[in-house]
Amino acid sequence: MRGWWQELAGLVAPVDCAGCGLPRSVLCEECGAELGGRPARRVRPDPVPAGLPPVHASARYEGGVRSALIAHKERGGLALAGPLGAALAGAVGAAGRSGAGWDVRGRRGPLWLVPVPSARSAVAGRGQDAGRRLALAAARALRGSGTSVRVAAVLRLRRPVLDQSGVDAHRRVANVAGAMEVVRGAERLWRSGGPVVLVDDLMTTGASLAEAARAVTAGDGRVVAAAVIAAAPRAFGNHRN
Repeated sequence: MRGWWQELAGLVAPVDCAGCGLPRSVLCEECGAELGGRPARRVRPDPVPAGLPPVHASARYEGGVRSALIAHKERGGLALAGPLGAALAGAVGAAGRSGAGWDVRGRRGPLWLVPVPSARSAVAGRGQDAGRRLALAAARALRGSGTSVRVAAVLRLRRPVLDQSGVDAHRRVANVAGAMEVVRGAERLWRSGGPVVLVDDLMTTGASLAEAARAVTAGDGRVVAAAVIAAAPRAFGNHRN
């Protein structure tokens, strides 16, 4: 219900740019260019957690991009799902073009986008599942370019985890190790032979993506890549592009 009221308010009330505060603009031209004005790139955290698939990101997590992601996830900025989803779609497409193991024309079955899950309490507190919303927006953008793609929100947390913010890379890995699983029956989705791309809004250390990859693989899914809207700036310097 809370999400419904937030969406209605976004339609009838003036809004400011979530990136810089420019009046009457969900995302101004300058912040939009910061988000999706450059081709998505391969990114790599340091250290790299075991099991992390190749990751592509559309933008650095700083400035207007950081503000827009926080506004969507924590402040109910639902109108941002469109531009953020388009940026995520760009990262998914870049992963495919880089030889991540899936081909739009030649593969069997659809491409599966699997969002990294949030804790149920966090979803309830926000009034929306931000990760699933972004995955659906990215899928719409990809279908517009002719990609056969579906969203499978089949990952869940099977035990509580601590807030990852402010925790170093090694502790993040330990925090989420073994914490995710696929829901019962998810293995039926992979029988078509379609590959899996993990999607999330942000990568910092890569610990959550690595754990998601482990859980999907344990559930017989074929993870070929991961895609995020933004990554920590240092991750862009850890891989030759």
